Amino acid sequence: MKFNENLKALRLSCGVGQKQLAQQLNISLKTISHWETGYSEPSVGQLIQLADYFDVTLDELVGRKV
Repeated sequence: MKFNENLKALRLSCGVGQKQLAQQLNISLKTISHWETGYSEPSVGQLIQLADYFDVTLDELVGRKV
């Protein structure tokens, strides 16, 4: 799976809406939407925030097989 697919799957499996995730990470809803559609990708710092939020490794978040 690609990052954008992983992000959406993680978010949905946790029952978190895009708006709620954006608020928790202090970023815009549009940014979350762009990440999930593959239009843009987060910075390394934002990836770390996401991994911490969902309690997954960076490898798991970006779809890299360990």
